[in-house]
Amino acid sequence: MTRAVEVEVSGEVQGVSFRAYAAQEAVRLELVGWVRNTRDGTVLGRFEGDDDAVEEMIAWCRDGSPSADVRHVEVSNVEPTGDASFEVRY
Repeated sequence: MTRAVEVEVSGEVQGVSFRAYAAQEAVRLELVGWVRNTRDGTVLGRFEGDDDAVEEMIAWCRDGSPSADVRHVEVSNVEPTGDASFEVRY
């Protein structure tokens, strides 16, 4: 079953390679979508794929990259779009 979520991660998540590590994890899990920094200092990601893989990605976001200090993760279910790949947006 395909599932899609948007995840907003707050804390010390910019300037700590969060996006690069998130993209690496998403590709490992065979997810599609994107991840980007926001102007308010959070990281926003959209992850789509197998339900179990999406759950693993959400769990990864709660820890983040090695230098990140994740304080809060908000998850919203969204409609799948059928993206073909995963990308880091700037």
